[in-house]
Amino acid sequence: MKTVFTLLVSLVLTGTMLAGGPEFQKAMGSALKQMSAANSIDDMKNAANQFERISKVETDQWLPLYYHAHCYIIMSFMEREDKDLKDEFLDVAETSVNKLLEMQPENAEVHTIHGFMYSARLVVNPAVRGMKYGMLSGQAIGKALKLDPANPRAQYMNIQNEMGQAQFFGKDIAPYCAQAKAAWEHFDEYPIVSPIDPSWGKKELKDLSESCK
Repeated sequence: MKTVFTLLVSLVLTGTMLAGGPEFQKAMGSALKQMSAANSIDDMKNAANQFERISKVETDQWLPLYYHAHCYIIMSFMEREDKDLKDEFLDVAETSVNKLLEMQPENAEVHTIHGFMYSARLVVNPAVRGMKYGMLSGQAIGKALKLDPANPRAQYMNIQNEMGQAQFFGKDIAPYCAQAKAAWEHFDEYPIVSPIDPSWGKKELKDLSESCK
């Protein structure tokens, strides 16, 4: 009985220590390194699996689910041929995104990744899905910008969406290139709370700003 009690106390203390503590940071940092180094779908899936394992332990933490979804969204772009497989990846991403929306309904990063997921759905078949998923992506990004107008990832997604619409209707995209350049120049001014917080978007903004060259 004493052994069982000791074990229970140990588990409680371990759970308390892990929840957002050094071990959580270490595990997330390791998974993020794997995600950053991924050069294939299999590599990215292995990173996603790490985030999934962390999310099952750290059930109150939103970042593991965020990066799990992000990995699967990236995988949908990495898959070049199989549209059904792209959608399967996005189905997995959507499951995590839906959990995120329940956990963090007022988080701009969550609404940004939600919009990113819809944009990825659109890319699978632009001719058929353009109107539906373009609108859904725009709505999600609009919520993100309302919550945090300075968020550079939300800014990036918004500029990308508007540039895509302009290209579709044959309009000049130069204003959007200028917006992307301005967002890129101010990117580093946005505060990052911790090393594991979302920080992507700078390269994407730079690439977008050079679309007019």
